[in-house]
Amino acid sequence: MLVGLKNKLCAVIRWSMLGLLGGAILGCTTGNAPPAPASAASSSYSYLIGPGDVVNIVVWRNPELSMSVPVRPDGKIAAPLVEDLEAMGKDATTLARDIEQELGKFIRDPVVTVVVTQFVGPYSEQIRVVGEAGRPQTLPYKQHMTLLDVMIAVGGLTDFADGNSTRLLRKVDGDKQYSVRVADLIKRGDVSANVDMMPGDVLIIPRSWF
Repeated sequence: MLVGLKNKLCAVIRWSMLGLLGGAILGCTTGNAPPAPASAASSSYSYLIGPGDVVNIVVWRNPELSMSVPVRPDGKIAAPLVEDLEAMGKDATTLARDIEQELGKFIRDPVVTVVVTQFVGPYSEQIRVVGEAGRPQTLPYKQHMTLLDVMIAVGGLTDFADGNSTRLLRKVDGDKQYSVRVADLIKRGDVSANVDMMPGDVLIIPRSWF
């Protein structure tokens, strides 16, 4: 019986040491990451169409060719007289010109307008939140989206989150890591901790070891 108790005690000590070591490693990694830039949004950003979006195609003076169509998982759309046209990664204006080119094979001087009515965006631009968020998920990027906007969308932090050790992986900077103070922002109302998000950002919210 004493041997069993001793083994259990040793196991508890080992797991405690591993937890402390893991927390120390995570703390060091996060501590070495520079703070995320407060302002990062670009005024030149244009929304790019992605799978799951819905686009409204309007062909002037040709209502029978006008309709709303979804962008398929392969990134293409199909409409009257237009089959398997690549839409993913294009802005609405570029897609409209491509549709005009396709329709020009059948009607004279088509004039097309494309309006995106449901937004998902390409996978490469989506914001991903993993770890100790209320609802970890993927969000479509929007111009001037901030860290606060993202945290509201994912339901804040769990009770076990170490919000101030959150890391931000920024794809546009070559997957560079930044530190962000999520707990200060949403629990203490410190607006100085709010930062702009960029397309493709990944937020990793760790669990607190204490």
